[in-house]
Amino acid sequence: MSQNKLKAARPLSPHLQIYSPMLTMTMSIMNRLTGIGLYFGIMIFTWWLMAAASGPAYFNWVNSLLDTFLGKFVLLLATWGFFHHMFGGIRHFIWDFAKGFNLATVETMARIGVVGPVIITGVLWYMLCN
Repeated sequence: MSQNKLKAARPLSPHLQIYSPMLTMTMSIMNRLTGIGLYFGIMIFTWWLMAAASGPAYFNWVNSLLDTFLGKFVLLLATWGFFHHMFGGIRHFIWDFAKGFNLATVETMARIGVVGPVIITGVLWYMLCN
């Protein structure tokens, strides 16, 4: 058999054109993205702590930046990202004990991972703003 016929007979690796997007796939991607985003959230938090240590003038300036609409939106996204990543970590922790692998449980944990962080973020921000 020639080399070209062998290449044509091998199966192709699955890719995004073959897989249709699923909730669990989206949750996996979002867990990675929120992990990356948390690095930026930690940088903002560190900047805020350094401003607090630098003195009242610089601290007030940083607080005034974070108190703008854009600043609050970034902090809201960072809060949601933290909780979303935490829920993904809990899901993986459960899987580390070889639990929750049947499809119904996987789907339920994915749905909880979507709704839970939104609810907890909303409750926390409501408590902080009132």
